[in-house]
Amino acid sequence: MKVLVQKVLSAAVSVAHNEVASIKNGYVLFIGINKDDSKAQAEYLAKKVASLRIFTDENDKMNLSVCDVRGEILAISQFTLAADLSHGNRPGFSSAEEPHKAQILYDYFVDELKKHNITVKTGIFQAHMEVSLINDGPCTFWLEK
Repeated sequence: MKVLVQKVLSAAVSVAHNEVASIKNGYVLFIGINKDDSKAQAEYLAKKVASLRIFTDENDKMNLSVCDVRGEILAISQFTLAADLSHGNRPGFSSAEEPHKAQILYDYFVDELKKHNITVKTGIFQAHMEVSLINDGPCTFWLEK
């Protein structure tokens, strides 16, 4: 399971040019699910995301979590994170989990995030989404378990 974390000042996701969710200060998460990924991985990554201390404190040090700043999360499923680009120029997706199973684990991950008292909004699973964001920093981290 892979999660790309981007600290943002704001973000929104639209489907067919209609906004379906937006957040202010917080994270945009792009989540990729591979075959054989598990609930244990989702639990670990949700706890890691909630605990990451990448917001600045009064001393301008990265020392606060999204929970500490009462930030929000916009969680976007992104199967392309499971792409294999090691051969040729066209991505292969044989390691990506099949959509039905991926959605179950994605939903589980979102539910695990919510257990940390974080407002979590989502796009629409398997839809063609347009994501806009104002990256704060930029500040981007790659998590994988």
